Amino acid sequence: MSALPVEIEELLDSALAAELTVLDAKGRPVTYPLIPLYDGEKIYMHSSVLFSKKLEHIKRNPRVSVTITDPVAAPVEPFRRATIQGDARVIDDDLHHGWEQKILPLWIEKEPIIKKLVKQRFAMPLFWERAVIEIIPRRAFLWREGRTDIAPEVFEPEKVA
Repeated sequence: MSALPVEIEELLDSALAAELTVLDAKGRPVTYPLIPLYDGEKIYMHSSVLFSKKLEHIKRNPRVSVTITDPVAAPVEPFRRATIQGDARVIDDDLHHGWEQKILPLWIEKEPIIKKLVKQRFAMPLFWERAVIEIIPRRAFLWREGRTDIAPEVFEPEKVA
């Protein structure tokens, strides 16, 4: 069973960029552009572990939001905008290979060139030391046709384990 409405799932499935917003140590929002990957229940993002403040922020405060606002980065018709609030956790117990099983198939489906790049990872080994950001959606907002001048529809996804 899907955790989010189909209109938001289509955005997540098509988007090559979304905005992940986390809270820094002082509680201020900080936003990072990342590729959203969605498995029908949870949203996954990933990050190199080198100098990654976003991972530190999430470990300190797991409340995050994922927003899709760019019609070029998310080519769906009719275009819409969405924000998903949720609880995140950083999965970094196996930086070399742990992310492969969890997100590599979703990443290749969205960006097929990744399959070739993974085979050449010896050229950039530190880039491929990746942590997974797993997000459980708790609330979602949908602006149909991208109209942010109108109040969004609000969804409370079913509880995801």
